[in-house]
This record gives sequence, structure tokens and C-alpha cells, in this order.
Amino acid sequence: MLNKKISVIGLGYIGLPTAALIASRGYDVVGVDVNQNAIDTINRGEIHIIEPELDVVVRSVVTTGKLKATTVPEASDIFLIAVPTPFKEDKKPDLSYVEQATRSISKVLKKGDLVILESTSPVGTTDKMANWLSEERPDLKVPSSNSSISDIFLAHCPERVLPGHVLRELVENDRIIGGINQTSSQMAVDFYKTFVNGGCYITDAKTAEMAKLTENTFRDVNIAFANELSIICDHLDIDVWELIELANKHPRVNILQPGPGVGGHCLAVDPWFIVDSAPEHSRIIEMGRRVNDEKPNFVVDKIYSTFTLSSTPVIACFGASFKPDIDDLRQSPALSVILELARNTKNRVLVVEPNITKLPEALNSYENVELVSLQTALTDMEVGALLVAHKEFKEVKTALLQNPKVIQFVNF
Repeated sequence: MLNKKISVIGLGYIGLPTAALIASRGYDVVGVDVNQNAIDTINRGEIHIIEPELDVVVRSVVTTGKLKATTVPEASDIFLIAVPTPFKEDKKPDLSYVEQATRSISKVLKKGDLVILESTSPVGTTDKMANWLSEERPDLKVPSSNSSISDIFLAHCPERVLPGHVLRELVENDRIIGGINQTSSQMAVDFYKTFVNGGCYITDAKTAEMAKLTENTFRDVNIAFANELSIICDHLDIDVWELIELANKHPRVNILQPGPGVGGHCLAVDPWFIVDSAPEHSRIIEMGRRVNDEKPNFVVDKIYSTFTLSSTPVIACFGASFKPDIDDLRQSPALSVILELARNTKNRVLVVEPNITKLPEALNSYENVELVSLQTALTDMEVGALLVAHKEFKEVKTALLQNPKVIQFVNF
């Protein structure tokens, strides 16, 4: 198996760690991305994202020639697609990146190749990939669920890793593998078992797609309960942190922690894929998603209502990423709070985010927003909002939690 060449399409938060890990196991790996800056960075043995220990692995495999990055797909034996699957403004799934990646590799496919979709996707996406490949390569027999005979093979194996722990979880976590046909499933299992210590469980492609959506939707709905509970407790003048701690002493209760909302490339997106597939049957899922989407508005209202602010208030936001100790701002509720505060140009908004060196593009047009140090924020702020539990904030939690100007929206 190690004599096979692997291509990883998409070198972001999932694709780059996956490519580096596979290369570290002895495979020759080609990473493909449309971002020329990312390509140049990786080929220097450096990384363009924050992920613990990833820089060491990338430097090693680039130096030994096991990993190279390019913008153009190359002939390989196994293709892993790990591109974004966002939603559009109407919450409809956007599969344009998956389609573009699929059609781009079709030009270099040959008989016997295996294509694996790792991107979290709506149910039916793997079947759509088969159709796209058939359109691009009518000379190749594309697999179907009705036949075990094909020239190429296609499977879905959704990533299941936690940012900040990706390299470890790529190896340790179980994998769900759904092939278009049984041969595709078995080929994918044989590949993953060369670097995955967790179990590899075979199912069909649709079930594999739905499994990942279900995992994230389960968490999203449970967080929605906690977030709604925090709003109720605020209305009733009850300490929600104490309440949850006490309720969780029941042996069969495990309420999650509320926060400023839910973010990231999975939890804030994936439930909408289920809603889109079966809108009339997804009432709890949709309501949970809306509760979490609306939580940043509660945070903003709380900031304005808690204090008597000056005519040009200085508001410090502690954290902008969607979870602690990473630089990923995708669908971040903290960023939503910052944007809403920034739109009121009378505010001076101080952003303390230790994992970034410049403000994201979404904030570039606001002259009243600054990226500042923790100390500057503590000194200059009129009111502060603790939005993300970064380790840097925990190190000075006394200064934050005992500061009467700071409102706590995450539990330290």
C-alpha cells in the first residue's frame, strides 16, 4: 500500500494535517489547493494555520520530499477530497467546492483509482460525485450501488477530529466508511487501516454522510438547550453556571455549557444540511439551530443593558475564534458579536484574540475596531465581554472574572 501515491485536495484545517500525517507514514503525498500563498508556505516547510505540532510534521515531510504542494492535480492512486462545504445565504448547501474538486481530478484519473470524500456533506453528495465523474470521464466505468464492477472506486469517510487535537485524533478516532459499492468500501478501509488505530466501520455512502451530520447536530441541539437555559436564567436572575453544576449531579443528567452561540465549520453548518433534506421533519433541529444563531444578539443586548455606557463606549471583546486556543474564525459567534458591536460606529471595539496577528477581512471596513493586547483592553475598556476561554485568558482569570466591568459568557 505504501507504494501508492496519494493526493489530498484542499489544504485547510483538515486537508493539511491529513496530508502531513499520511506522508509521515511513508506515502508520497501531493497536496492540492487553489491558494497559491498556502502552496508556497507549505513548500517552504511552514504552515498557514494554527494546529499544535503540525508545523514539526510538515517541516519533516517536506524536507524528506514525502509531501509537496501544488495548484494542479497530478495522477495518483488515491484521492482524498477535503474541501469546504458551506451553506448559501438561504441555508442551502453549497457543493461548488466539492464539484470543482471532483471535476479537477477527473482529468488525471485512471483505472483502479480510489476517490474518497472526507468533506462533511449533505446526504447524496457522494452519488452526485459519481455523476460528475461520469460526465467528465465517459471512458471510465464509475461505481454504482447496483454493481460491484467499475474502473474507479468511490467512498465517503467523514473527518471526525477536534481542532487543536487533529493529529492525534486522525490516528485514534474510529472512522465510518461508506462506499458506493462494497469494493469501494473495502479499498478505503484497507487504506485507512495503514494509519488509523481506531476502528473502521463499513456502511453505505448515504449512511456515512448522515452519521457525521447526526453527530454534530446532536451536539448542536444540546448546546441550544444550554444556551436557551442561560437566557431563561438571566431573565429569572439565576446563576446558570451554578444551576447546571447542580443539575448535573443527577446521575442521568449532563447539561452542556452555554456560550455566546455555536460556531465552526461543522456544528453551525451541518444541521442545516439535515433541515434542507427533510424540512418538514426537522423541527427540533431547526429550532435548536435558530436558538444558537440568535444567541450573539442576546450577548450584544446584555452588554448594552448591563452598564450605563458613555456616549462613545469602549467595549473589549475577549476572543474572536469559534473555540478556545485556535485561529479559526469560521461561523464564530464571538465574531458575530464583534461585528454587531462594530456596526454601531459610536462604539470603540477592542478585540483581544491571541491566535491571530491581524483582524479578519470582515472587520477591515470598520475604523472603530482594533486588535489589541490583553493588557491594553483591561486598561482602556469601559465594559468587557468574555467570549472565548483561551488559555491566555485563563492565566489571568482572576483579573477578568473579578473585574466588575467584565461580563462572563463562557464558563472558566
